[in-house]
Amino acid sequence: MNPTPHSNSARRVTTEPPWVRRLLIGAALAFLTLFLFLPLTFIFAQALAKGVGYYWHSISEPQALAAIRLSLLAAGVAVPLNCVFGVAAAWAVTKFDFRGKQIVLALIDLPFSISPVISGLIYVLVFGAQGWLGQYQNAEHPWFPWFAEWLNDGHGKIIFAAPGIVLATIFVTLPLVARELIPLMQAQGRAEEEAARVLGASGWQTFRRVTLPNIKWGLWYGVILCNARALGEFGAVAVVSGRIRGRTNTLPLHIEALYDDYNITGAFAVASLLALLGLVTLILKTWVARQRDRETRNEPNA
Repeated sequence: MNPTPHSNSARRVTTEPPWVRRLLIGAALAFLTLFLFLPLTFIFAQALAKGVGYYWHSISEPQALAAIRLSLLAAGVAVPLNCVFGVAAAWAVTKFDFRGKQIVLALIDLPFSISPVISGLIYVLVFGAQGWLGQYQNAEHPWFPWFAEWLNDGHGKIIFAAPGIVLATIFVTLPLVARELIPLMQAQGRAEEEAARVLGASGWQTFRRVTLPNIKWGLWYGVILCNARALGEFGAVAVVSGRIRGRTNTLPLHIEALYDDYNITGAFAVASLLALLGLVTLILKTWVARQRDRETRNEPNA
């Protein structure tokens, strides 16, 4: 069949000349090379500048291992909690109508609109020595003397300790899972959940058998982003940690400390761990996106 004049016109409008395609592809490759591939290559080249032995020493010495453990602890607590919160918030916002929904959405987005440094300062003002909790500890007549005594004995320390780092990490990563799921669940609508309830399924059964399978790839995507942000967070953690080497330094803070000590090779060696994390995150994101697209393409044939 000969193409119609209309189809020829559409093809001419939507098809660029070969030189335009080559120019755009070349510009994209040049941008990626300049801002992605060259910096990554420089990081690993500098990390191995003094040999594999020095590289291994830099990432396995006690302060580096302590920073790795603390970063994994912060991410290990923040990611599951934000995963639960994100699913619950997305479920509530997309599947139910209630007053104040826009306020809830605004509160979810609040960490995006606040500087990470201010996020950390919030916890200092609440839990620091001069903050609300510190003033309560030093009050002459506290409402709960046993609680003030427990705090003065050194228990419940938050600022300049691991709990403060975990709280700051939770705050800055709070919206990531929820904001990944809300548009997805809004696009899916409520028809399947309503059908399940009509057929007699309970709320938990509806969530486990209908909602969760529909959002699993979006959930994985949000978890991957949340984990990457938690391990790489600097601003909020720097305020609440006190930067005590071997105790409250996370990986980003340890990298800064090495750089300030003019241990450039050691700083790049530890930085290569975060660079590898970025590459793994990119690979996982690509895999999740492909799995999601594959299920979307197969869905009409199911």
